Amino acid sequence: MMDYRTKEEQVADYLRENIISGMYPRGSRLKQAEIAEELGLSITPVREALKMLEAEGYITRDSYKGAQVVPFDAEASGEILQLRLILEARLVQGALEKVSGKDIKELRALATEFEEAFASGDRPAARGINYRFHRRLYDIADMPHTLHFVQILWARYPFDLINAASGRGEDAVREHEEILDAFTARDTSAAMLAMRNHIESGWDVLKKSEATAD
Repeated sequence: MMDYRTKEEQVADYLRENIISGMYPRGSRLKQAEIAEELGLSITPVREALKMLEAEGYITRDSYKGAQVVPFDAEASGEILQLRLILEARLVQGALEKVSGKDIKELRALATEFEEAFASGDRPAARGINYRFHRRLYDIADMPHTLHFVQILWARYPFDLINAASGRGEDAVREHEEILDAFTARDTSAAMLAMRNHIESGWDVLKKSEATAD
């Protein structure tokens, strides 16, 4: 698949994935020079990408501490869940209208990578692949404004905590398969329901882990 994104957009997506996966822990500093060196780019696209992430709520920036990953907002997560259910259902519906056999093949390959990463115990890698799976699926809908708002919601959602819970990997593998089976059947209602169940399942895991901790 040809990548039509600008360098700034590609860097921003790379950073989102690393934040959501926990490779850049909450509260950690992001250094422009280190990121640029890691990606083999100049400072300019990294600087512009950080501006994009600041606007979306993934990071904060000031003249003293530089760029920092925002902390998880526990109080807002319930509201964020409800907004995710609404907007991501619309993206699934849009994706079903345009999905091709090649798209489904790419999504199944990502789902397999996710399963293998979890099976090997590499949870950060699995979280990163999970981000790419959902991002690729929603890209198919070609609804950039809706996806933009979803990415803002993802900035404050506790994916790292959810995917660290025991048994979540196995559940997510099965749920991805249900989503893809619905896409293969071109069954919009089943796909929307499967995505809703997937999102709510992760939320239930988080709530149970919090109750156990209390």
